[in-house]
Amino acid sequence: MPELPEVEITRRGFADRIAGAHIQSVRLGQPLRWPLGIAPAALTGRLVRGVRRRGKYLLMDLDHGVLLLHLGMSGRLHFWRDLEGDVPLMAPLPPLPPLPPLPLLPPLGRHDHFELRTDRGHLRLTDPRRFGAVVYAERETADPAAKLLHGLGMEPLSDNFDVQSFYAALHQRRAPIKQVLLTGDVVVGAGNIYACEALFAAGIRPTLRAHRISRARAQRLHTAVREVLARAIERGGSSLRDFAHVDGQLGYFQLEAKVYGRAGQPCLICGTPIRQLRQGQRSTFYCPQCQK
Repeated sequence: MPELPEVEITRRGFADRIAGAHIQSVRLGQPLRWPLGIAPAALTGRLVRGVRRRGKYLLMDLDHGVLLLHLGMSGRLHFWRDLEGDVPLMAPLPPLPPLPPLPLLPPLGRHDHFELRTDRGHLRLTDPRRFGAVVYAERETADPAAKLLHGLGMEPLSDNFDVQSFYAALHQRRAPIKQVLLTGDVVVGAGNIYACEALFAAGIRPTLRAHRISRARAQRLHTAVREVLARAIERGGSSLRDFAHVDGQLGYFQLEAKVYGRAGQPCLICGTPIRQLRQGQRSTFYCPQCQK
């Protein structure tokens, strides 16, 4: 499932390109997790002001309304930019060799379920499992946007993610810390691979109950969450199954994992074999020696 780093990388891949575009048409494929909530034709002519991220949601701000995009379990966004959008208006340039023809926009495939055509390019959601969604709301504070965004935790890479609030939130939870990180109501975006890696970096056993974590260990975990997610964005995210950037490139953070997916292999710090267990139907990887 795409997590915060993958969603943020996806956003960066097309946000600047589509900002300022006017919507020409919207085409829908098979139904996604939630209905669009507006007639596709009603979006024609609207201006795309920008694209933000909240948790694992992308928020496309329009001159009227907002589109929420969620990649679900296997969704990917593709962006094809028009040639005209790549050529800025400027003084005439010396003659250049003829450019090779741009690849044609491929026809909608059986797993393409949403396409936004604009005067600056075309954005398409491909989702084989159809757990993703594109939802319209009149504004971010109105349903269904308000309902979908309600209860999301702190943004880990923002200034609002402070240690004291994090420590206080952990002390209200009695579930194992790994599961608390995955719920997303304390801090968003620490998906399975990143929760495993952050807990290893902080030296905390994933089964330790959140309310038993000391202030000092909460500080280490706070730092580890931020550093792991920032590094994942720097490395292009994790391409384990379906994820790829909007231009088709893959992420490489998984190649740097210290514990995730390394069950039975020696810990890179102490040499102890990495262990695997199941928590909430998810695989957890940890070092029994380094994580107390």
